[in-house]
Amino acid sequence: MKLDFIDLGKLSVSRANMRHQKHAPDVSDILPTVRARGVLVPLIVRPSAGASGAAGAPADAFEIVAGSRRYHAARAVAEERGEAEPLPCAILEQGDDAAAVEASLIENIARLSPDEVCQWETFVRLVKEGRTVEGIAATFGLAEPAVRRVLALGNLLPRIRQLYRADEIDVATVRHLTMASKSQQKTWLALHDDPDARAPMGHQLKAWLLGGQSINAAHALFDLAGYEGAIVSDLFGEERYFADAESFWAAQNAAIEARRAAYLDAGWREVVVVPPSEYLHSWEYEKAPKRKGGRVYIDVRPSGEVVFHEGYVTRKEARRQERGEALDSKHKPARAELTSSLQSYVDLHRHAAVRAALLAHPAVALRLMVAHAIVGSPLWTVRVEPQAARGDAVRESVETCRGEGAFDAKRRAVLDLLGLSPEEPTVAGGNGDGYRLAVLFQKLLSLSDEAVMDVAAVVMGETLAAGSAVIELLGLHIGVDMAAWWQADDAFFDLLRDKEVLGQMLAEVAGAPVASANAGEKAKTLKRIIRDHVEGVNGREKIEGWVPRWMAFPPCAYTARGGVGTVDTHARIAGLLVEQPPAADIPAQVEVATLEPDTQPLTSAMAA
Repeated sequence: MKLDFIDLGKLSVSRANMRHQKHAPDVSDILPTVRARGVLVPLIVRPSAGASGAAGAPADAFEIVAGSRRYHAARAVAEERGEAEPLPCAILEQGDDAAAVEASLIENIARLSPDEVCQWETFVRLVKEGRTVEGIAATFGLAEPAVRRVLALGNLLPRIRQLYRADEIDVATVRHLTMASKSQQKTWLALHDDPDARAPMGHQLKAWLLGGQSINAAHALFDLAGYEGAIVSDLFGEERYFADAESFWAAQNAAIEARRAAYLDAGWREVVVVPPSEYLHSWEYEKAPKRKGGRVYIDVRPSGEVVFHEGYVTRKEARRQERGEALDSKHKPARAELTSSLQSYVDLHRHAAVRAALLAHPAVALRLMVAHAIVGSPLWTVRVEPQAARGDAVRESVETCRGEGAFDAKRRAVLDLLGLSPEEPTVAGGNGDGYRLAVLFQKLLSLSDEAVMDVAAVVMGETLAAGSAVIELLGLHIGVDMAAWWQADDAFFDLLRDKEVLGQMLAEVAGAPVASANAGEKAKTLKRIIRDHVEGVNGREKIEGWVPRWMAFPPCAYTARGGVGTVDTHARIAGLLVEQPPAADIPAQVEVATLEPDTQPLTSAMAA
């Protein structure tokens, strides 16, 4: 590298420059300095390679690898003054694109920090030029996981990368989206664009991706005509889903194995099945034809979707090929001792023996069931209730209510008990990783029955569907007093709209004469009077423990119009309440204090 002064007319911005774009960049921050003192820090340039220079540029032209903003500022000053001064430049050797890209990124990181998407664009270019992840990390002083995280953005659709670059989605959301298939990303974008829908974000997105979806029939590799399991359709018949995940995966795995065998018969040297618990990052592989040792990668997604990648090798293997080394130069894996059929025979007989023996150990079975509910497995898909709210006010009201606070305190205690981070958003909602399932099961085996029941209570609470019939039955069976857990807040009053309902509520808290006297008032006035009585302000008598009729257990409506979800649900389960009264060994009322973090476990109160 040598230093020289080069005329402004002989310079143009290189495509290797990470800030290369059609429009001139914003130089308002450095323009005053350039006007006053000129360009002091040398630009990094290299000789132009023919057509890569600017149109009509002289033969001894140079392209700018780093320093685009200084160049444009100097041009602006030259136009103002009508004359241009030569710029100080450090000249690189011609032709080394990777070195040029590195120089551009290093210099720009030291100035205006590029966003992760901009870093990704540059890192990908370096990888294509032959740089390894380790080499990139060493060059820029980054940890290898940080480089891999940036490169993982290549798994995203361009539109999602733009949303991230524009700060419309956060880091946690975009990192979870890097694990999604292209079809899942398109579905998520449709939800994001729909004003009446709410796209899952953060940990809710993780649950949605790793087990929160029904399996679409379109993902089946097998013939649906011969499928013996149940398939359900939406109301329009446009989408069909498998009702039984276990039956689906049995048929899907058989079809995957058949496709794998067909690839091997067709002459592919290796066919790798990537299970749902792992992720195939496209940036770690390069295309290679069958004759040059390319493999087939079968990427199996948790959603049931299967993507076939034909003709790929790892980037390390591609570099070995470039050096003339054969991929088979290292020893080939030994032939398996068991055929796939014999392995299936062994697995099924061991399975039969273990589950028969498990019948004599119900306490062990309970712990294993809890572990499955937390981690999941190829046969278990457990979804966490997303608590999706229509609007920020409703979400904030739920997040700050007493019940949510008590549950979160117990959840943190359970996470600590299991040796997990108390900052995890949920206990349940794993990705079906078999090793993690075994680790957690071993941990549960070491806990007392009371502790395991505490874990089970939290996991069950996380996976209870809001608005479901079981919530109604459970609340009545336990004897939940909503007044101990809820009080009217801003969000509640803001959502009240019905004048007839408001009149009935006013009669409840203030009496029929007051309700009759204010029958002609606006809804806003009625709400204010109700709130004054609930809070005991403005001279109104305070009404303790008031709960709207449709929030109580059991619920009822204020009018004959109906259309109240909780009331309709209660009507559907009314027969169950008559046939199955509360069990005698469970207390009719559980004190609020039993759920506070500094008291005895809930199971202890139940056992008493």
